[in-house]
Amino acid sequence: MTKERLLTGDRPTGKLHLGHYVGSICNRLKYQNDYDCLFFIADLHMLTTKKRKEDIIASRNFTKEAMIDYLSCGLDPKKITFYLQSALPAISELYLIFSMLMGINRLYDLPSIKEMAKNAHLDMEAIPLGLLGYPILQAADILIAKAHSVPVGRENEPHIELARDVARRFNQNYGDYFPEPQVMRGEAAALIGIDGKGKMSKSANNAIFLSDSREEVEKKVRSMYTDPNRIHQNVPGTVEGNPVFIYLDIFDKDKALIDGFKERYRAGTVGDVEVKDRLCTVLNEFLDPIREKRKDVAKEKGFVESILYEGTCKMREETDKTMKEIKSLMGLSGTWNKISREGRDYLKRGL
Repeated sequence: MTKERLLTGDRPTGKLHLGHYVGSICNRLKYQNDYDCLFFIADLHMLTTKKRKEDIIASRNFTKEAMIDYLSCGLDPKKITFYLQSALPAISELYLIFSMLMGINRLYDLPSIKEMAKNAHLDMEAIPLGLLGYPILQAADILIAKAHSVPVGRENEPHIELARDVARRFNQNYGDYFPEPQVMRGEAAALIGIDGKGKMSKSANNAIFLSDSREEVEKKVRSMYTDPNRIHQNVPGTVEGNPVFIYLDIFDKDKALIDGFKERYRAGTVGDVEVKDRLCTVLNEFLDPIREKRKDVAKEKGFVESILYEGTCKMREETDKTMKEIKSLMGLSGTWNKISREGRDYLKRGL
């Protein structure tokens, strides 16, 4: 039986962290066994927030680092096709075609666009066309690959509905061609940052990276936000919303031990230092195998690049073929075919 196709991607804007693992990588480890998986480096999407040449050049290294992190966590290139978004011209071409099918008001209504504009300190009137069209480019990513399923967080579900809308509009105009992609919800929510102020993020400087050393992890855990009202260990503390316990619930397999810590923490009979000591041990035990695999992957010069190159070549051939079919359905290819045939015939007669 042919597997359903699943597509997802990451922007190459920095190193991957525990939030990426909890929010996506752990799910991808399951997906790779059950789906035809396409995972891409979304370097065109990066341009919505990173436009300087220095940032674009830096993304090359982040692309390699992300690939090393993927492989170190257990994502298998024998089961997954990895590719570089900007190396597939068909995506940009389809983005242009799709932009003709969708009204601007439909894009303005997306909550995520308003949130992205707010984070970039932009008025809605000052939004760059590329940012406004971000969901259309996502639709091109999804539909050029004819993906059936797309894992996204709840805040991005409207983007997948827009991709479904684009597919319907194309199919109504030019014939039934694109499958309508389905939202796939992950099992894990976003991981809170070590400062307790929001989700873990590179830009917020509140992340524990998959590539952090044991010493770096311990330093970050020691600095973690806990209960601000707990000035001594004999003061009863709050477990709910406490980042240290959130991390322990996710990463510590000894649930009985953690339940004991919670009981003692609420009673004021265990200090933050002891709880953080446990978290240091748990996180480093979790990251140690990833660190070891990372060393093995990184030392093979050209290995990571070969995986991305092979997957990109495969997808370039596929998407070019898809683009030809799309143009044929739309009637775009017929004009050029007629001109080139008659033009060649005329030139031959003149020789």
